[in-house]
Amino acid sequence: MAGTPEIHNTHKYGADVGLSTNWSVLRLQSVFLLNRVIVSMKMLLGRNHSLQATWLQQWHLGQWWPSVPWFPHEIHDLDRFANQILSYGSELDADHPGFTDPVYRARRKEFADIAYNYRHGQAIPMVEYTKEEKDTWGVVFRELKTLYPTHACREHNRVFPLLEKYCGYREDNIPQLEDISKFLQSCTGFRLRPVAGLLSSRDFLAGLAFRVFHSTQYIRHSSKPMYTPEPDICHELLGHVPLFADPSFARFSQEIGLASLGAPDEFIEKLATVYWFTVEFGLCKQGSEIKAYGAGLLSSFGELQYCLTEKPGLHTFDPEKTCIQKYPITEFQPVYFVAESFEDAKEKVRKFAGTIPRPFSVRYNPYTQSIEVLDNTQQLRNLADAISGASCPDAASHAATLQ
Repeated sequence: MAGTPEIHNTHKYGADVGLSTNWSVLRLQSVFLLNRVIVSMKMLLGRNHSLQATWLQQWHLGQWWPSVPWFPHEIHDLDRFANQILSYGSELDADHPGFTDPVYRARRKEFADIAYNYRHGQAIPMVEYTKEEKDTWGVVFRELKTLYPTHACREHNRVFPLLEKYCGYREDNIPQLEDISKFLQSCTGFRLRPVAGLLSSRDFLAGLAFRVFHSTQYIRHSSKPMYTPEPDICHELLGHVPLFADPSFARFSQEIGLASLGAPDEFIEKLATVYWFTVEFGLCKQGSEIKAYGAGLLSSFGELQYCLTEKPGLHTFDPEKTCIQKYPITEFQPVYFVAESFEDAKEKVRKFAGTIPRPFSVRYNPYTQSIEVLDNTQQLRNLADAISGASCPDAASHAATLQ
């Protein structure tokens, strides 16, 4: 990535301008002020490593690139937007199957309240599902399970029995998010977080950067068990969860999230489209066959069958082309993109992220569960260390005595 213009210009001007009395005074003043900053930074950074990352990054982004959209730096920052849903939640559109059902609408409010009151670090509240809800789950679970051996990718089929063994995946039982979240953390570090409805693309993708998947807890209306106009717990647990337990897929998903942090709005739309054709509706090569790995396919009995027929068009996954592909949201997809592998898809997304016009790059630190802004912040640290260790030690000592 390009270096910080201000830092490079200081070095350039120092080489181009002749040393005069005025320049010497200006240089001494600059060194004096810079050393005050260095000393203050070292005092702060020495006390608190988390403060080091957050303070430098927030100051750095806000002062030098005020046009960069805000994004979470610490995992608890997800609390700031997790309740900013765009649609549904406890409110339903008039064409929703449960719109005229007062019992279903009241139940949806119960689920929404759980999500609204949740904060990072808390256990996800357990839900006592009703017989009607379990019956709806059972219909979906039973039908889809018959297709998985022949239509789902091997990673999905490898993990699914583990979910049955450790997380209560059964036809007569709806698993609990807390149990699944613990299982995923032990596999790949991914975790679930309850959400009341649809988040914006920017907020949802930001969660993936921290290996956090925002999951609904409510279930579709019982009148149409094989249809839902929105993501529900059948979609989340049968479609998404098994793949998040696979290390390669987890890395791929997180790569999309990291690419979204601080990206301009037009690139968020492109990344959301890449997400749509991969994590939601992706196909992949496995040997001489093509299998489904997208959650929208793995949670839809009809489209899981359709996607592997000769009816839809199949294209090789290429983020540059995938990101501009138009798609319908109320019917089967006319086009799917086929990945060579999850690792190959991850590297392609990483390369695509390099085309996003951001004056920095980012990295997730799994030990602190925080985002590190690279290049410029690192250069600032390096510069501070270099100057404090090699430039004007007398001035540095004098500055320190004035603290």
